[in-house]
Amino acid sequence: MEFLKIIKKRRSLINEFVYVTLNIGLAVTLMILVRITGSLWPAFILVLISKWRIFAVRPQFWFANIQANLVSVIVSVSYVVFLYVLNSTNIGESQTLILQSLLAAIDICWLLFLKPQSKRKYVVAQAGVGLFVGIMALYTVSYGWIASPVVILTWLIGYATARHVLSSYDEEDHIVLLSLAWGFVMAEIGWLAYHWTIAYRLPIITNVLIPQVSMIVLCLGFLTYKTYNSFYHFQKIRLADVMLPLIFVLAIISVLVLGLNSVTTGVI
Repeated sequence: MEFLKIIKKRRSLINEFVYVTLNIGLAVTLMILVRITGSLWPAFILVLISKWRIFAVRPQFWFANIQANLVSVIVSVSYVVFLYVLNSTNIGESQTLILQSLLAAIDICWLLFLKPQSKRKYVVAQAGVGLFVGIMALYTVSYGWIASPVVILTWLIGYATARHVLSSYDEEDHIVLLSLAWGFVMAEIGWLAYHWTIAYRLPIITNVLIPQVSMIVLCLGFLTYKTYNSFYHFQKIRLADVMLPLIFVLAIISVLVLGLNSVTTGVI
């Protein structure tokens, strides 16, 4: 019996080692692909290949698996976009490598520490990351696009992140409706932001811009989550639960919209 426990423990350690190695290898390989090819598409293909488990079931479960993994796909695609943007900026080879390596380290932390978690607070954090980086990546590369794909992709990011949060609640009856509603709100914001996108320059890397809309939707998403969480637990929205988040969000958005628009920014 003791021998079987030792074998089981060794298998567990081997599986853990393989899991860590594959995830580190994925993040590093994506960085190398973008640096070598100077293109998004080979890295995008590798991201899709890395999600093979979505389709390793019967076809009737594919749609459910795709929805469950949308946030993970959004984060991975955004990581590739950020690598590509850094690769395309004129900030020097060494600085580009350092920043891309930092991005790779952040992606590894996402893959190893945050993404595997299943507790509600971590699921909410996963959705927040997906919402922020997804919108940031979209508005970083879509300045030359027509409005329709931008609005549709903004809706998809909103739907995916809302569904991700709601899946941690006992909300089977209304999960689709609520996710669609948040996606619609996001699409409206996306349409407005498409016509007037403000972006902030980073203090050191002036060639890299952070779209204002990514910060605004993250704040609104946080407020929406706190509101829903209060309603879910008490069957009403308690003022005590939402007052501080509301003040915080209004303060942040006011600073972004009214204060920082006059600072060094760029219109994408």
